[in-house]
Amino acid sequence: MVLQAQRIDGITMVATPKPIGSDAFVRVKSTNAEWVSFVPYGFQRKNENTIRFDLTKQWWGETKVGIESCIDMAHKEQLHVMLKPQIYLHNSWSGDIDFASEDDWKAWEQSYTTYIMTMIDIAIKNKVEMFCIGTELKNVCIKRKAYWTSLIKSIRSKYNGKLTYSSNWDDYNTVPFWDQLDYIGISAYFPLSDMSLPTPNILMLKWKKIAKDLKHFSSKHNKKILFTEYGYLTTDQCAWKTWEVEKNISNLNENQDAQAIAFEALYKSLWNEEFMAGGFIWKWFPNGQGHEGYRHKDYDPQDKKAEAIVHKYYK
Repeated sequence: MVLQAQRIDGITMVATPKPIGSDAFVRVKSTNAEWVSFVPYGFQRKNENTIRFDLTKQWWGETKVGIESCIDMAHKEQLHVMLKPQIYLHNSWSGDIDFASEDDWKAWEQSYTTYIMTMIDIAIKNKVEMFCIGTELKNVCIKRKAYWTSLIKSIRSKYNGKLTYSSNWDDYNTVPFWDQLDYIGISAYFPLSDMSLPTPNILMLKWKKIAKDLKHFSSKHNKKILFTEYGYLTTDQCAWKTWEVEKNISNLNENQDAQAIAFEALYKSLWNEEFMAGGFIWKWFPNGQGHEGYRHKDYDPQDKKAEAIVHKYYK
């Protein structure tokens, strides 16, 4: 498939425990999305230097067979694909990965390279249009610049698609290798308001300052901004500090209005800006699979008021 120059209106599809069919992708297309992102997780234990992936007990959608099947079905529905392998650390965050010894760093880098290059081979074989080389690896980016330069060079030698990296919302300006990529990728969970139900104007006022900073950063690097992840829980305070709201989700009220308002404020503030490439909604459950038991409060906009907002701006 040919990479389109138009804005990237994307959705991140959650890997499913069991196989899915093409109807899941027809449903995604009904939102007017033209891109999907797949996230085949690699698993790492805290303080260990090995990444495990494509495991026998892993969900179907995260295995090589599942990934390739999903890419094929997406392409048959004329959807473009970003492959976004990322590390999952139980009860921790990938940005905290750090090692005291050079030997441990080297072991981790070797393991990560194996993981990423395996996924690159899948991307090449299946004509994936975009690849995300990492997600929210704050310490690794700051401390191991030479490693990233070498990894990107290896990827470029094989893969002709577009490349990005998914930085956290508060550290994109510390990533030292944007000049080697095609997009400045950001996990866009900017905290805007701690109100249970803020007005669109309140959120848009907060976005104004953020947009100014993003525009300046985009101009500085001559790269467009891509929200590799963006979205809101379906709860009170969903436009606040997402990582804290998640921890308190059982005590928060379901609030579809707050989620819908947050989506629309983002679109009104950013979606037509020249410096924006677009982004991928976090997240979508194909055929309802893959959720953790609180889908009514989760990030997905499907079958909620926010879906109509997505449909309005994704066209």
